[in-house]
Amino acid sequence: MFYDAAGPHGLKHNPFKALISPRPIGWISSADKEGNLNLAPFSFFNAMADAPPIVVLGINGPHTEGGAKDTLSNIKETGEFVTNMVTYELRDLMNATSQMVERAVNEFDLSGATTSPSNIVKPPRVTESPVNMECKLLEVVTLPTTNPEHVNSMVIGQVVGIHIDDSIIKDGMVDMSKYRPLARLGYKDYSYVNEVFSLDRPDQAAQEKYLNR
Repeated sequence: MFYDAAGPHGLKHNPFKALISPRPIGWISSADKEGNLNLAPFSFFNAMADAPPIVVLGINGPHTEGGAKDTLSNIKETGEFVTNMVTYELRDLMNATSQMVERAVNEFDLSGATTSPSNIVKPPRVTESPVNMECKLLEVVTLPTTNPEHVNSMVIGQVVGIHIDDSIIKDGMVDMSKYRPLARLGYKDYSYVNEVFSLDRPDQAAQEKYLNR
């Protein structure tokens, strides 16, 4: 099938997010200037560079009470946030923080997730997450939208500090079988890493062959 992305697709649900999958989930903890905390998951999230490490986060639409969502407001206000990675074991905690609730609600309290202090930025990290990336805001880009009342924003952040739980490190590398990061698929579907295989790049294989001849 083919459909014009600006027009109807004829399917039961919009397939776009199902096609761009799996997507890692950025579980973002942030705080306003008064220290009020917010915790929310975003699947429009990924890494864009590693030297320095840079992440991007897509935040779409308004808060139910009007204005920008708390995560975007907090990041713009303070210039800081923490990206906490979600694992299979944390699926229910993460899902509890996906609710659209009043601004006064602290999603840490709502979900039962606990806080641990960050080393560089002020927002706390999620204790239960085995990977936390402390981030500083680089830029917020306003993206095109088909609904003027639903602003699409891309947050670009530089990772300035990384926490990795020792339990997921084996032989000097992150062990994916112990990490088991959760991934967002389409619709209500999720997956997690439970099988791993490796591939050598052709140029790396050729180089090793040259060096070993």
